[in-house]
Amino acid sequence: MGGFSIWHWLIVLLIVLLVFGTKKLKNIGSDLGGAVKNFKEAMKEENAKLPDAGKTGQTYDAEVKDKHES
Repeated sequence: MGGFSIWHWLIVLLIVLLVFGTKKLKNIGSDLGGAVKNFKEAMKEENAKLPDAGKTGQTYDAEVKDKHES
C-alpha cells in the first residue's frame, strides 16, 4: 500500500494511451524535445554574450550578514 508497483504504472500508461492516443503523445514528446533543444541553444548564446569574469580565475571575497526584522 506504500508505493506503486509496476502493474499500477502499466495501468496508468494504458489509460493515458487510450485517452490521448499514440500520435498525440508522439507530438507532445517531439514538441517537448524541441523546446529543450531551443532552451539549451538560448543558454549557450547568453553565455557567449556574458563577459568572461568567471573564466579569468578571479575570486571575490565577501561577507554575508544576517538581516533580521523584528
